[in-house]
Amino acid sequence: MSIGQQIREARDERGLTQTELAAQAGVSRPTVARVELGVAISVATLSRLADVLGMEVSLVRAKGRPARRNNPIGSSGPLTFD
Repeated sequence: MSIGQQIREARDERGLTQTELAAQAGVSRPTVARVELGVAISVATLSRLADVLGMEVSLVRAKGRPARRNNPIGSSGPLTFD
């Protein structure tokens, strides 16, 4: 289960709307929506949402998938150092 799915599930279990969660966490409603859709999330935002939802950040992160590289080294040309 992705981090976004875990956040949404926890929000639903607590009967919170995205707007209510956003207000309690000090973030915008569109930020909550992006998190739930799996768009990039900062550690600070994750921590705020997890605190409001009573979740352990380490547990939320442990259940997520490992990050995938979009451009592995060497896929877009030679690796150079300036």
